[in-house]
Amino acid sequence: MERSAEPEVTHLLQRWHSGDAGALERLLPLVYADLRRVAAAQLRHKDGHTTLQPTALVHDVLLRLLERPAAELKDSHHLFNAAARMMRQILISRLRASASAKHGGDWRRDDFCHALELPIPDATDLEELDHALAELESVQPRMAQVVQLRYFIGLEMGEIADALGVTRRTAQRDWAAAQAWLRSRLAGSH
Repeated sequence: MERSAEPEVTHLLQRWHSGDAGALERLLPLVYADLRRVAAAQLRHKDGHTTLQPTALVHDVLLRLLERPAAELKDSHHLFNAAARMMRQILISRLRASASAKHGGDWRRDDFCHALELPIPDATDLEELDHALAELESVQPRMAQVVQLRYFIGLEMGEIADALGVTRRTAQRDWAAAQAWLRSRLAGSH
């Protein structure tokens, strides 16, 4: 999203929170294209989701966003962080479903781990990875946000820094620390 649109998105979120349904109608076109572009990029680089189209992923995210109270979305950064979390949840849920007994049982999806760009052992269980991210979030929420924004939204470090309101160097430190933390957690689960 262009920086010039960020104040308008924030303003529309505030108006929606105040009960202005028309604000939501003006908000969705502002963020839809960005969310669809991000979803397309993510799905293009992630094996295991070949049947999921970017439009469907964005629609799932938008439906989940609309189910939330408007008060939970304060500004454009918060909106995109919520969208990142929802994309993560949707993709993890799809991976779990595909690994169920009726969909292949114990088949592994190594490509997911490799695409995350983390030094994850080959025998990593995707549910363990999700649990590790949830645990990281409970102790270091910003680090977990960096992982989500980097992996599930595909943002660069500068964009992550802007989204989280930190310096680029802080975002890079969080990324490196999150990699080390996840590596130790996943190595300890074997």
